[in-house]
Amino acid sequence: MMHAIDATIAVTGVNATDNPAPGVAVARALRHEPAFAGRVIGLGYEALDPGFYAPGLLDGGAILPYPSHGRAAFFERVKELQKVFGLEALLPTLDSELRSVARLESDLAAIGIRTFVPALDTIERASKPQLHRLADGARIRVPDSETVAAPDGLEKLVRRFGLPLVVKGLYYGAQIVHSEADALAAFHYFAATWGVPVIVQRFIDGIEFNVAALGDGTGRMRGAVAMRKLALTDKGKGWSGVTVDNPDLMTLAESVVGALSWRGPLEVEVLSEQGGDMWVIEINPRFPAWIYLAAGAGQNLPYVCALLALGLPTPRELPPYRVGTMFVRISLDQIADLDTFAQLSASGVLEMRQETPA
Repeated sequence: MMHAIDATIAVTGVNATDNPAPGVAVARALRHEPAFAGRVIGLGYEALDPGFYAPGLLDGGAILPYPSHGRAAFFERVKELQKVFGLEALLPTLDSELRSVARLESDLAAIGIRTFVPALDTIERASKPQLHRLADGARIRVPDSETVAAPDGLEKLVRRFGLPLVVKGLYYGAQIVHSEADALAAFHYFAATWGVPVIVQRFIDGIEFNVAALGDGTGRMRGAVAMRKLALTDKGKGWSGVTVDNPDLMTLAESVVGALSWRGPLEVEVLSEQGGDMWVIEINPRFPAWIYLAAGAGQNLPYVCALLALGLPTPRELPPYRVGTMFVRISLDQIADLDTFAQLSASGVLEMRQETPA
């Protein structure tokens, strides 16, 4: 039985296009829990972020300054919103926000807003440029990779790693490339989108699995749900997936959480070769966009994360999740009142609804 939450929780990343942010899924997971009696405030970056218009999802919302404006601007805006909504906890869901929130954790706590995020040095250790340092032989395998700040470094990596290889953006995105020309095009795309360095990684031919997990900061994994993607978008994002039972996969996720003493949510992306070797290809320092699958399969990791942020009691052990539970995304047109768009466009704030939606 989960402890009840009666608090106002802000969730960022309410964009939900064909490349969705995790915020809508996190908010849905909070709503999914019968013990939740609180309020959910959605924080986004555009007045047309779809999560603002989802019926029954949010009790209010607001626009944030882009992360490029810096953490001081972020903090000032959150202080304003704390006065408007009475925020008690903040669940960031975007990589680009996380370093600011980690640096501001004590400042946020001083104004009454609790978080549960990894320490800044831990985030750096799990980042794409530093991921290869996590490898420790048989326990955690990571493909060879290097960072590239200029395109003239690509030629030697093509020779060293061979083709195909994987080119990744600093925060998001990955492309499998089959020629040096494709690698150059991918480099310029990711450098223009997310800046440098760009990461070049040896290609591993295997089946991809994803594990959403929650660490308590002591090296213990409080819960985890593993899934295999069944369908992908043209951007390589999961459009459907199914929970799987794989003890080796869960052991690997535990090893990652333990090695980093991870505090908060994370996603571990794993490739499993035909011979059985498993490779950690990426660690995302937040819940994935498919995290509602965890709640639907019986292990509500976002709700437990909210309990930890608020300092409330958590179950000693979470129930095992149901294997064979699927998610399938759907595109649909949401019907909304123009007043929602008008409020967000004019003031940047969607006022608190008087009644919590069912």
